Amino acid sequence: MNEVLQNIKARRSVRAYTDRQVSAQDLDLILEAAAYAPNGMHYETWHFTAIQDAAILTELNKVIKGAFAKSDEPRLRERGQSETYCCYYHAPTLVIVSNEPTQWWASMDCACALENIFLAARSLGIGSCWINQLGQTCDDPEVRALLTRLGVPQNHKVYGCAALGYESANTSQKEKWIKEGTITIVR
Repeated sequence: MNEVLQNIKARRSVRAYTDRQVSAQDLDLILEAAAYAPNGMHYETWHFTAIQDAAILTELNKVIKGAFAKSDEPRLRERGQSETYCCYYHAPTLVIVSNEPTQWWASMDCACALENIFLAARSLGIGSCWINQLGQTCDDPEVRALLTRLGVPQNHKVYGCAALGYESANTSQKEKWIKEGTITIVR
């Protein structure tokens, strides 16, 4: 089978990581792959913020939980009050993907970049998982202040994040299948 197709079919979301950090060289390759993703009008209005500092990741999780604790939605409030909840599954690296919300295609550009991140990570033996929580909370004042401090442009909305790291040995991966009726071909 074609190597690219094999990589696509083998990719799975990883939610349990070892402490081993993603190397600077591998992170650079992953971020370069993100920047090569298709984007509207080739404007490249997106921004990628990679965090590998454990203390900052802990602080980010804390402010996200703080935003959740204020939510009207019971499920989010519960996460905000949980002592053990970690939105990035304790991955040693988190890449925040943001864009100017004034571009109607901003979310699509970010989705393409995130998929490139996931596929590049998989090709390097690095596990990944799409993380949505910052997209839900990036307008909270405390979350926004931290994002700005981390270099996320003030005029950007977060459209998703990628948790990156090496998969814990004791986790199992779900089988992937294509749901019946998913594909229609008109010839």
